[in-house]
Amino acid sequence: MKIKAILHPAQEGGYWAEVPALPGCITEGDTLEEVMNNLQDAITGWLEVANEYQLTDEADQIIEIAV
Repeated sequence: MKIKAILHPAQEGGYWAEVPALPGCITEGDTLEEVMNNLQDAITGWLEVANEYQLTDEADQIIEIAV
């Protein structure tokens, strides 16, 4: 899966990043490498929580789609 994130320079140094498609998915890091690793963790965690709290009806079907 590919998802777009926006990297911003932080005023105090380092970087912070947000994922517009995932509301509230924000992270930070002192270096580009650190913020990229933190983004991976933030996105994975966001998606795991979203999947856990998804409400479904008995007639609904859950499928996985690779994009």
